[in-house]
Parts: sequence; structure tokens; C-alpha cells
Amino acid sequence: MDNKELLEKVSENLGRSKADVAKLMEAFAEVVKARCGALDSVAIPGFGTFEAKKKNERVVVNPSNGKRMLVPPKVTLTFKVSNVLKNRLK
Repeated sequence: MDNKELLEKVSENLGRSKADVAKLMEAFAEVVKARCGALDSVAIPGFGTFEAKKKNERVVVNPSNGKRMLVPPKVTLTFKVSNVLKNRLK
């Protein structure tokens, strides 16, 4: 399912226009981005949790030439499915 299909399904279920649903989804994405950018988590009951994790810098070795490189630190976004949704999918 792509973004267009998702917008159509959600707008049908809510009885709202696609423009309203697009604004809602954009606002949700902005909230997740802001909270996870602050290394906080966003939990949606019955769906799951978005959580930002900070990965420290590390040294890696290129296997082809043996050179050591420093990988800079970065923040990654993870998603953990709730048990309710996991059980519904089974």
C-alpha cells in the first residue's frame, strides 16, 4: 500500500476529505520527528512505539584494503509493534 492508497482508506473510514487526512498525517509525522529528534519516544496505544536511539561513533575496518575509518554518531528511528497489534496479525 502506498501513501495515496493509505490516504484514500483513512479518508473513507473517517468520512473526511483527502486533504484533511493528508494534513493530519503530515502533522503526525512532524510530531514524531520533533519528539524523536529530542531523543524521546512516541507511543500509540494499540499500534506501537516510535523511539529514537543514538548510536555512538565507532571504528570500522574496510575488508578490501584494511583501512580503518571512523563512523560518526547518528540517531536512528525504531518502531516496536504493540502486543495488541501483533496478536491481531497472528
